[in-house]
Amino acid sequence: MPEVRDETAPAPVPAPLRFRPHHFLCALGYEGKGYSDAFTANMTAIVVDRLRAPGGADVMIETTGATDDICTPCPKRRGRLCTNQAAIATLDRAHAAALRLKPRERLTWGAAQQRILDNVPPGSLERLCAGCQWLELGLCEAALARLHASRA
Repeated sequence: MPEVRDETAPAPVPAPLRFRPHHFLCALGYEGKGYSDAFTANMTAIVVDRLRAPGGADVMIETTGATDDICTPCPKRRGRLCTNQAAIATLDRAHAAALRLKPRERLTWGAAQQRILDNVPPGSLERLCAGCQWLELGLCEAALARLHASRA
């Protein structure tokens, strides 16, 4: 017997992405580089295929203080922590304060970008992201400048 679908039932709401506070800016600056092939594939699936896709501004994100959806395949992940946990915790504290993020707060990617615009001026990543190994590549600073220019 064929399955009968209730066309009036609402579509299921996808679970929110889970992001550590510093991953909001990482997602903004992502350009296809990562710690491993699996990490890069996962980051591309999250950032390019979801956040940057049409409708991506409406994707819901929930902040977390431990490993998140971006960390899942990272070779530096150890359970809910990172082999560089002290440095990551410092980045997370700085980014949570700058973006005024609360634990388990939910916001859309569009609202997150607005928070970045409102609270992270171009040129501020050298201080905000001090200690990040990706900082010297300039990808995030370039993305931050593009975001500000697109909203000017």
